[in-house]
Amino acid sequence: MPKPTKASLAALTPKKAPKKSLKNDARKPAKKSANNPAPEFATKSAKSAKTNSLHKPFHHPNSPHAPAITHLAAADPVLATVIAEVGPCLLKARADGTHFDAVVRAIIFQQLSGKAATTIHTRLLAHFGARHPTPAELLAAHDEPLRAAGVSRQKIGYLRDLATRAADPAFAMDTLHNCDDARIHDTLTAVKGIGPWTAQMFLLFRLGRPDVWPTGDLGIRNAVKKAWRLRTDPTPKHLEKLAKSWSPYRSVAAWYLWRSLDNPAVPVPRQSDAPGPW
Repeated sequence: MPKPTKASLAALTPKKAPKKSLKNDARKPAKKSANNPAPEFATKSAKSAKTNSLHKPFHHPNSPHAPAITHLAAADPVLATVIAEVGPCLLKARADGTHFDAVVRAIIFQQLSGKAATTIHTRLLAHFGARHPTPAELLAAHDEPLRAAGVSRQKIGYLRDLATRAADPAFAMDTLHNCDDARIHDTLTAVKGIGPWTAQMFLLFRLGRPDVWPTGDLGIRNAVKKAWRLRTDPTPKHLEKLAKSWSPYRSVAAWYLWRSLDNPAVPVPRQSDAPGPW
């Protein structure tokens, strides 16, 4: 039997597939598509996948937020890491008092530090016997004691407009919780001094609505910028794209992002678990 030659051996040896170069692919930016609407966020999410594998999101079988946490962690690896680092979700709607009381408090707290606003709000309640005033009582009150409590003239105007509307049965202040989010937003923003942010905070922290995503909130923008390691502040449009797959649990996502700013490694100041008076 003749000995095999080098040529014959080479013909029988399977050839190795050439290695694919990743250099060119690494330089190509991700393309926008229906499943990938925000390339920059998608890239950051991919880079965080390995890190996320070391963090298992907090789960508690008895937590009312367990379905939301499961959904959010599966939807975004960066958000899953944030959830794991923050821990249990303690988001809970504030049920004390009436809806009117909550909005009065929100107006008092506008553009003030938590400490200063709490002092003014406490003085305001003291004028009414250490309790929340009714719309009729607020309308009947003179400006002088309200000013003495620390309420600005502008905010007195806001409070009177709110009280006037709340005294009208057609305004249906006490039954806002029966309306959908859009109706509540439109109803509240019709009041002087109440903008979209205050309406969103009412939906999230007063009524406990599950899918509120305040893209105009400074804390949300700071948290996303830090967690996704962005060089510039995300715009509301970018935030909408980022959180599209988080629906219908964007309220829980917002809470986790606010709480992530409590992390000492994140140099962004935080005053409370919930923004403003909530």
